[in-house]
Amino acid sequence: MDFGVSTLALHPAPLNITLEYLEGLGINYCEIINEYPLDRIQEDLISSYSLKFIVHAPISDVNIASPNKRIRRSSIMEIKSSLDLAAHLDSDKLILHPGSVPFLARAYKDKIIGYNLQSLKELKKYADDLGVTLCLENMPKMEGYLYNNLKELQKLVEELEIMATLDIGHAHTMGYTTKDIRIELVGHIHLSDNDGLKDSHNALGTGSINFPELFKNLRGYNGILTIEVKSKKELIESLTFLKKLNLL
Repeated sequence: MDFGVSTLALHPAPLNITLEYLEGLGINYCEIINEYPLDRIQEDLISSYSLKFIVHAPISDVNIASPNKRIRRSSIMEIKSSLDLAAHLDSDKLILHPGSVPFLARAYKDKIIGYNLQSLKELKKYADDLGVTLCLENMPKMEGYLYNNLKELQKLVEELEIMATLDIGHAHTMGYTTKDIRIELVGHIHLSDNDGLKDSHNALGTGSINFPELFKNLRGYNGILTIEVKSKKELIESLTFLKKLNLL
């Protein structure tokens, strides 16, 4: 079990500033959110750091379940580009979100779920050819999101023979814990804290998540845990909290 940090914590700093800062903290992994301003990554910049990398597919302006075929196609192409980057950076996993249900498409949710499945099947084939594993993330309790239910996510990743990204903060907004998903299906983990009501990406130890219990339940998980908080201050608070738990 090792820890990484998402570029979200230093957004919108240039990548070189972010990498220098994380390397100075002794962090081993950086999870790059591969969208503007980090949509184009320079190879010579990356190679000058000792960090290892995880790639998170674009979050904004993409929807692989969109009923609009052109938007759905564009979204798939953006995620394929992130898969190319993951392979190039020797990241064996790509973190991605499922699609969502647009406001006026709520009456067609079954179709949206079908489009989501079709898109993921196409992306899985592309990922397999590159030697990259898709890690599909559970979503928070918010209108329109698919797969905020961990049981449904588990069923989907088993069907597709991919893996799950277990976002602890997202799960907490739904009342779930690590006991609600088979740990062997989890390929990646996101860590943040909140009050159980809103996905606020707060520093670890500042909300209502029971992290000592959580880490006990994660025994047997050997992957990376990415700290996904929204500021440098919250990153430092999170690292301090993990040190107090003797995890760093």
